[in-house]
Amino acid sequence: MSEPGSIAWVDLTVANAENLRDFYTAVVGWECEALEVGDYSDFVMRPAGGGPAVAGICHAQGVNQGLPPQWMVHITVADLDSSLARCQELGGKVRAEPFQMGTFGRMAVIEDPAGAVAALLQPTR
Repeated sequence: MSEPGSIAWVDLTVANAENLRDFYTAVVGWECEALEVGDYSDFVMRPAGGGPAVAGICHAQGVNQGLPPQWMVHITVADLDSSLARCQELGGKVRAEPFQMGTFGRMAVIEDPAGAVAALLQPTR
């Protein structure tokens, strides 16, 4: 997760996370664990029988409000601010301004020149 350029995480942000949590539990066999986010819960998904978390299913609320309903990769970067500046220089857009992602680090969402979105994560050292 901490190596720049690596995929740190993947999650899905949707209006009704409970429905999609149940869908993926039934379709792929994931187990879920609630993750309290203020007055609601998002979900951490794990393989059947336990093991390390593999994905998240989140409500389109709070910092996730306005994100498209798609599986989003979180790519580790060494310096979030310089990565965002370079993104814009190369024709990309910042879709969600940087914010603190708990104890994991700072995150922002970008859109590349083709219209695809990804999250960039600068881990806490």
